[in-house]
Amino acid sequence: MTSEITSMRQVQLGQTGPLIGAQGLGCMGMSEFYGETDEAESLATLERALELGVTMYDTADMYGVGANEEFLAPFIAANRDRVIIATKFGYTRTPENPNDWSLDNRPEIIRTAVERSLKRLGVDVIDLYYMHRRDGVTPLEESIGAMADLVKEGKVKWLGLSAVSAEELRTAHAIHPIAALQSEWSIFTRDIENDIVPAAASLGVTIIPYSPLGRGMLTGQVFTGGLSGTDARQHFPRFSAENREANLRLVAKIEEIASAKGVIPAQLALAWLYAKSSSLNAKTVPIPGTRKRTRIVENLAAVSIELTNDEVAMLEPLAAAVQGIAV
Repeated sequence: MTSEITSMRQVQLGQTGPLIGAQGLGCMGMSEFYGETDEAESLATLERALELGVTMYDTADMYGVGANEEFLAPFIAANRDRVIIATKFGYTRTPENPNDWSLDNRPEIIRTAVERSLKRLGVDVIDLYYMHRRDGVTPLEESIGAMADLVKEGKVKWLGLSAVSAEELRTAHAIHPIAALQSEWSIFTRDIENDIVPAAASLGVTIIPYSPLGRGMLTGQVFTGGLSGTDARQHFPRFSAENREANLRLVAKIEEIASAKGVIPAQLALAWLYAKSSSLNAKTVPIPGTRKRTRIVENLAAVSIELTNDEVAMLEPLAAAVQGIAV
């Protein structure tokens, strides 16, 4: 099933935000991490996604150490009234120190980071601004307070958090409304379902699952041509030699269920996420990343695929059998 989407189902961003397409696009791989990039094809992918109803485009200041934001700028400028641009701060990577993975959530760092992102993106206001990760030192009151000031100043419209606990989400939301929570969530990674998803649902926070396809593993095609020397996944535990075969046996189960349904594994994985979030009463907009137009069409078809209770049940035990941490 790879038919094109003609009208995308929409989901509200937070409690007061706009309606956005039920699937967004993660843009990280267009600049870094997953092997060689192709800017022409990536741009064509952005445009195809927009044609098919994708409205949220996700980036961060550390993707390509700023290059990803700059890459997106012309596309945003040409379609400013049709796209929601989401970016993040928190990592201290710079072109001079690309291997610096330390975190800093201090207010002064946030103010510097937002100005740089505004300039790179070529916009007057960032639609959704995330704290990429907590630094574990700066009090949430200070960080969220600084982010709230950006809203008051008209530099940011809505606030988001990434990879925080349910308690942190509630604390932050009490300081200033949080519109979106970005966390890893997929058939293989389900930690957030116990506490975080219910907390987000109760607060009206939209969940933005990243890596909904397990960084490509759930597609069943990651190892078809091997991982290049510039592909960061070769260093991830789930892709390691000692864990790969066990995990690929689980992927084979996904492929079997997908084949029986007449869909491809990626579509099954995304359809599962929609089904699971619905059962938990959560608003969800997954952001699978891709650099190819064909994948956009395939991924978006999942919005209209409905799984039976039996199909969901067959996928239920897989996460517990996955080998290696998600990273």
